[in-house]
Amino acid sequence: MSTASSVVSSADLAVVIGRWQLPHLGHLKLFEAALQSAPRVVVVIGSAFRSRDVRNPFTWEERRDMILAMLPGQAERLQFVPVRDYYDDERWARAVTDQVQVVAGGSRQIALIGHIKDATSAYLNRFPAWRRVGVEPVDGLDATALRKVYFGSEDTGMALTVLTPYLHPSTVAYLQAWSLLPEYRRRCDEARAVAAIRQKYTAPHYLAADALVVVNDHVLLIRRGGQVGHGLWALPGGFVDRGERFLQAAMRELREETGYAPLPSTLQAALRDSAVFDHELRSPRGGIVSMAFRFDLGQMNHLPEVKAADDAQLAAWVPVADLPGMAGQFFEDHDCILDRLVGLYHDTPGPA
Repeated sequence: MSTASSVVSSADLAVVIGRWQLPHLGHLKLFEAALQSAPRVVVVIGSAFRSRDVRNPFTWEERRDMILAMLPGQAERLQFVPVRDYYDDERWARAVTDQVQVVAGGSRQIALIGHIKDATSAYLNRFPAWRRVGVEPVDGLDATALRKVYFGSEDTGMALTVLTPYLHPSTVAYLQAWSLLPEYRRRCDEARAVAAIRQKYTAPHYLAADALVVVNDHVLLIRRGGQVGHGLWALPGGFVDRGERFLQAAMRELREETGYAPLPSTLQAALRDSAVFDHELRSPRGGIVSMAFRFDLGQMNHLPEVKAADDAQLAAWVPVADLPGMAGQFFEDHDCILDRLVGLYHDTPGPA
């Protein structure tokens, strides 16, 4: 493999793939190698169209703006492609390939710029048709650690001082301005709450269950209370109690959080589908494995009455047709659960 210093313009198009959740100097090295490798560069921005959390604090547009500021004068050569999380590696790779091909047009020589850092870099192997160009990583640079400094410090000024050697000056300036927004304080509060959860619950996996109830082409959702995912839409659900089965837990959480309590036999007769969601990155809180159940109660004269309780601040029936337009408002991977069980993402968003 080549290193950044030996890259020459030998491709029609270069592709760089990442989440860029706090763009740093190691990322800048990749962008510069891509610009050296081809006249046009596609920057794929992963984890797009989702709600903010500890691992994904910045929207894809904010990340795009930070990247553009790092590369003055190069905007005309850059094309940004936002790609959502599917927690399905094959589906994600197809989405990336399809969107890059739209940008590529008739380009024959496509170079994939990257470096193998750890297991999280294995996605590079999913694009065998693109010529791989290796770039040596910058030692000691890790976006997760940088986010911990930025969102975990009580002194924002000191945090930015610590981060300065690892970031482009434009990124430092962006983060300084961004820290004045209310969103920054919310992310800091959530980061501390998640850290406390992870410190208390240290087992590799915890079991949870979620209930997806469909009536009159509406689904029953809650808005979360608490510090983690506050105000985001979610399916009724929670952790499985000792001695409880997944299905029992899903029905119990449905009753406790929404007040909707049909007979267990009614729900069991309405059970149409179920799926396990166990991706290691589905929740910043840790290794939470959830079994989600879809109950379809068909058509009724009116939607059943519901009332939020327990740790939910609102319970509401939402038309299935409205769900795709709610991207960015769902808790953790609950949009993926809805996509798997009722279908949300029929069309892949195009390049930005």
